[in-house]
Amino acid sequence: MLQDLASIVEEARRRTLQLEAAAAESELAVPRLAIVNPPLWELGHVGWFQEKWVLRHAAGRPPLRPDGDAFYDSAAVPHDARWELALPGRAETLSYLREVEREVLALVAGGAAERYFVELSVFHEDMHFEAMAFTRQTLARSAPPLPPAAAGRAGAELAGDVPVEGGTRLVGARAGDGFVFDNEKWAHPVALAPFAIARAPVSQGRFAEFVEDGGYRRRELWGEAGWRWRAAAEAAAPVYWARRDGGWARRDFDRWVPLEPDRPMVHACWYEAEAWCRWAGRRLPSEAEWEAAAGAFTWGAVWEWTASDFLPYPGFSPDPYREYSQPWFGSHKVLRGGSFATPRRLLRATFRNFYTPDRRDPWAGFRTCPT
Repeated sequence: MLQDLASIVEEARRRTLQLEAAAAESELAVPRLAIVNPPLWELGHVGWFQEKWVLRHAAGRPPLRPDGDAFYDSAAVPHDARWELALPGRAETLSYLREVEREVLALVAGGAAERYFVELSVFHEDMHFEAMAFTRQTLARSAPPLPPAAAGRAGAELAGDVPVEGGTRLVGARAGDGFVFDNEKWAHPVALAPFAIARAPVSQGRFAEFVEDGGYRRRELWGEAGWRWRAAAEAAAPVYWARRDGGWARRDFDRWVPLEPDRPMVHACWYEAEAWCRWAGRRLPSEAEWEAAAGAFTWGAVWEWTASDFLPYPGFSPDPYREYSQPWFGSHKVLRGGSFATPRRLLRATFRNFYTPDRRDPWAGFRTCPT
């Protein structure tokens, strides 16, 4: 068990450092955007978070850096202020990450590490790994070391819907499931009517049909908030699509490729998913439906928007990392599944991802149900 714990700490940090190594020195300066962080801040934050919860909170150690909280506490340092900080340089930041890793591994080897907080720090790092990877997509940087995206899982071989019986289902994590986040607690009964759900996420080819049919111009396909977003964003097509050589192309990091019709739709925001559903006469599943059906379909290569607002389950109480869920209830939508870039250990049917409905930068698509 100790070896398993050490292995995930080492693997997460190795993955982070491989991603960091893909960045040229000139790429450490990034524009001030609401959807990205300064790379050196984000790297330092990953190390600081692990130090805070494993070494300081659980083990009672003094801070490794007296300035760490002032630099890297995401709850205390406003997003815009992160560009103004006199952050340590690249070499010093990487040294800090390695020092934290050494101290955590020594604690694990000595049997003195509290497993919950070690796993919390690893899963937090996994999420930042994916966020740092899609920052490279946002900024048109070269592709980082990632598994290849699954291209054919929205194709004809997975066409159609799978029926799901109705009834009372338990939704949420159960005690004994291993590490889970506070927003997954606890399993509770939800009554569901019989429904059907697509075997695969909506493909790029099907989404292109919506675009070609004037989907971004047709007011009747959009809700009030969605239409306001579309107008403000001046959206006329998916965010990384462009007309080239008589067809659609998409930007994949720093290169343009012809649109792959069978590839799952990706970088769609919730509003775009909602509009596509109106156009197609379909609907997004609730997160309870998605979880109830999770064993009946093949997971795609993208996060999948649901119809559900991100809200607490009955009896919710925050875990020690109080800022993880509670501040975002009511303002975000729930996504389920996982993307091709999500570390596999995060993938489980009860895991709830959450973003505001305007976000197009994550590797997110959607699966639908008949109305």
